[in-house]
Amino acid sequence: MAKNAYLEEKASQYLERLCRKIDSRRVGSQGNCQATDFFAETCASYGFKTESLEFECLDWKSGPVVLKAGEENFKAFPGPYSLGWSGTAPLVSAASVEELEQVEALDKILFLHGEPTREQLMPKNFPFYNPDHHKQIYKLLERKRPLAIIAATSRNPELAGGMYPFPLIEDGDFNIPSVYMTEEEGRSLLPHAGSPVSLSFSAERIPSLGFNVYARKGRDQGKRLVVCAHIDAKPGTPGALDNATGIVTILLLAELLGEYEGELVVELISINGEDYYGANGEIQLVEINRGRFEGIVLAVNLDAVGYFDGKTLYSFYETPEQLEKAAREVFAGYEGIERGEQWYQGDHSVFIQNGCPAVAITSQKFMELSTFITHTEKDRPELVDRGKLVEVALALKELVEKIDLVIP
Repeated sequence: MAKNAYLEEKASQYLERLCRKIDSRRVGSQGNCQATDFFAETCASYGFKTESLEFECLDWKSGPVVLKAGEENFKAFPGPYSLGWSGTAPLVSAASVEELEQVEALDKILFLHGEPTREQLMPKNFPFYNPDHHKQIYKLLERKRPLAIIAATSRNPELAGGMYPFPLIEDGDFNIPSVYMTEEEGRSLLPHAGSPVSLSFSAERIPSLGFNVYARKGRDQGKRLVVCAHIDAKPGTPGALDNATGIVTILLLAELLGEYEGELVVELISINGEDYYGANGEIQLVEINRGRFEGIVLAVNLDAVGYFDGKTLYSFYETPEQLEKAAREVFAGYEGIERGEQWYQGDHSVFIQNGCPAVAITSQKFMELSTFITHTEKDRPELVDRGKLVEVALALKELVEKIDLVIP
């Protein structure tokens, strides 16, 4: 009990550091670098050999949007990583791909609503998921060459979390300036189609660096058990459950493995970029493991763990029977952990796509979190049950030790 209380206090300290003392963990920001440095230093203090590998990325800053049509002012937000723009031009609208194909948008401001704005467009160069209908919309926008884009979006928790409205375009590779607004605001703007509107906002793309951190301990370099979580967070959110809690759980695990001397290499990874348009951290992870993925006996991904309401759920992906049996036996010893449904909106998908067996660990109310909490300012440490983080860390320590014995 005393040990658990000590670890819960450690979890509180780590959450305070990541969610409050660090201003922002958006990729490329000073706070993001502070967070990855903190992860590396903490793992190293428990005997892990750490390696911080850099990648190029963009930080971004912007000013408020000023949007006026006739005598009316409208509330809108700059699209993340958009270029800035200022000017007055006629407004044209499109509520479907068919209308977008027909609209004359050259030297005009294009208002998108309805069908094309139901879901956030995947970035143009996103390597892991890029549906054809998104590519079609991008191709039309670049062919039509509007001066700027205004998008009225609704709710789409699967792709945008709890943010409302969500930015239709979040892409540093797309160069038409864009802003977004609520559906309600869009309905008020629509009658101004055909008339001049004024739009102005400043924005700047800032070349920067981000880092993935790899912390390793163990003797057999040919066989690894990976435990990972993404360390970055969307701008404007403390990112407690998405995903400071995953990082905190790994840091607790690092301490619990302070005396680990097994054959199996335990690799703790803070992945940087799950909430970034370029997925730069995931791309780096794939590149450095090319030809080495077969050495990963199991990848465990932590995302949105520790929500105060409900249990902790785990799910298996292409996991060999021997490993699945070992994991089930371990998790059965923890009252707050049980098996759940598979889900793929996380970094375990990177390992699955490269042929690695995986386990994903999250909160039972994952969809509730995605709908109302994640990617918003509501995602605060007050929602976290520290005891659940300790429970997962203890279970993972036991899992590491068990797999170290069963893997030949």
